[in-house]
Amino acid sequence: MILRSIPILTSLLLSFAFSSALQVKTVKDALGYSILFSSPPQRIVSLAPNITEILFALGLEERIVGVTRYCDYPPQALEKEKIGGMVDLNLEKIHALNPDLVIGFRGNPLRVLRRLRELDLPLFVLEMGSGLESVFEIIKKIGAVTQQEKEAENLIESMQKKYSHMQDSLQKVQYQPKVFFSLHGMGLWTCGKGSFLDDLARKAKGINIAGNIQRKWLHYNREELIHENPDVIIVLAQSKEEFQQARSWLKGEKPFQEIRAVADDRIHFLDANIATRPGPRLMDALIQLAHILHPSHFKKEQ
Repeated sequence: MILRSIPILTSLLLSFAFSSALQVKTVKDALGYSILFSSPPQRIVSLAPNITEILFALGLEERIVGVTRYCDYPPQALEKEKIGGMVDLNLEKIHALNPDLVIGFRGNPLRVLRRLRELDLPLFVLEMGSGLESVFEIIKKIGAVTQQEKEAENLIESMQKKYSHMQDSLQKVQYQPKVFFSLHGMGLWTCGKGSFLDDLARKAKGINIAGNIQRKWLHYNREELIHENPDVIIVLAQSKEEFQQARSWLKGEKPFQEIRAVADDRIHFLDANIATRPGPRLMDALIQLAHILHPSHFKKEQ
């Protein structure tokens, strides 16, 4: 049972006052509020796809009563009640679901999050972070607020083992290829410093050519792309069909044909959902990227 979402100072006072009568725990969220609970939540609403993925990975699928229309993984998430998008949330629908825990993130509009609190809903907000390590913290927080600490610990340990294995495979890497991430459907939109993709590039021993720009998302200049001459282009697309369209466009643009990645046909697909959602599958995206950038170091696994 979740008791209430309240400012941290008040929560600490109440926690102290109730401690003799109830075994109450508190978990602080990204906005400085704390959730007080004495038993695990039974009706959970998720306000983002990565949160939904984590909830499923922690074995909480039976307790999820609402998700966004973008929550499409695992496939069972498609069967859950929809509460709008990540920005255009249906507050009436959320309230009608009678949740005892609503998990949001800083990407949800602040005015909407405030309104959820005004409706006295038990809201817990997460900070998404900007790197792989922050995913571990997100999982840990969700595990704490849902009282699935052991499951969260096991999930994090599994991800860390995959990461360690990948690091071992890349120990002898000497040359780090230059990479351009193309967000398909948006021209030359890419990612800069502080984005999850930039962190993945560094961990996979590659160099994001836009990684020195202090913006998470930006439109890259054509002339600069040609000048930087990346060794590899990673197209983030929703499907292989979208990827092929983007690949054909890149190869068909005459000025791009002098780019090393285009000339050598090192244009690769990376599932946009996996690579941009800070959840368990981000580790899979990292491993895929490492295989793309350094295929010779993974020959024994193929």
